[in-house]
Amino acid sequence: MRAGFPEFRLGSVLATSFTATLTERQGDAVERIPTPQRLVDWLAVSGLAVDSCTPAQLGLARELRESIHAAATAAATQGALPASAVAVINDRSVQGRAAAVLTPDGKRQWRLSSASRVEDALGVIAADAISVIAGERDGRLALCASPTCRAAFFDTSQSRTRKWCDMNTCGNRQKKARFNANQRKNSGPAELPDS
Repeated sequence: MRAGFPEFRLGSVLATSFTATLTERQGDAVERIPTPQRLVDWLAVSGLAVDSCTPAQLGLARELRESIHAAATAAATQGALPASAVAVINDRSVQGRAAAVLTPDGKRQWRLSSASRVEDALGVIAADAISVIAGERDGRLALCASPTCRAAFFDTSQSRTRKWCDMNTCGNRQKKARFNANQRKNSGPAELPDS
């Protein structure tokens, strides 16, 4: 990762990993793609390498990210999908011209129409969001139980009861807070001996 920028939170689901480029949404928000180059970096580690990104393309990416988050949040809470979010997701999906290709080792890889087509990469992300939000994949959308995070994530655990977007960050932070609260509660004021 580039020095001076927060690390990416990468998951196994492209669309929800993309929404995790803005974390701690209910606290001190952390923007993980603050510059066009950071979006290029994120796309590269996500298998959607592009050569460059303009500030306008970064704006399109952030608009898509927030639309996916809004729609995924609504789906996770069984609310109505916001029409404006659905429109952005659909527009990005239609505007992308990426193709899925099969690699010699039997994996799917995305081929963008050109190395400067951030819109193609956004189309792939939007299509992934559509499949997740539409319920076409095995799992369920959920919201992180951390009161400062509330990230949408795709729960593929066997019981479908995962509480945290990431156990190494939000889960550990919450477990540590509970432990410290219990320590304070159990230590209480010291009793003075009888004189």
